[in-house]
Amino acid sequence: MDKPKPKPDDRRDNVERIQENINNTIENIEAAEDMLAKTDNPETRQQIQEKNERRKEALKGMREEIRDEAVARERGYS
Repeated sequence: MDKPKPKPDDRRDNVERIQENINNTIENIEAAEDMLAKTDNPETRQQIQEKNERRKEALKGMREEIRDEAVARERGYS
């Protein structure tokens, strides 16, 4: 039995997909900041702060990736 062929790499919507991920991550950071303001539990506060730090690091990576994808798009993905 033949293995199914993998789908070809279609990068045309990568910039938009990454931008959507950036927007969602920013919304999650803001929602977490709102939760942070409403909780007095030290453990919960620490968990929220740590998660937001990871989100901010992820944003840096996504912003780099979106720049790379935008350049690749301009160059025709060659």
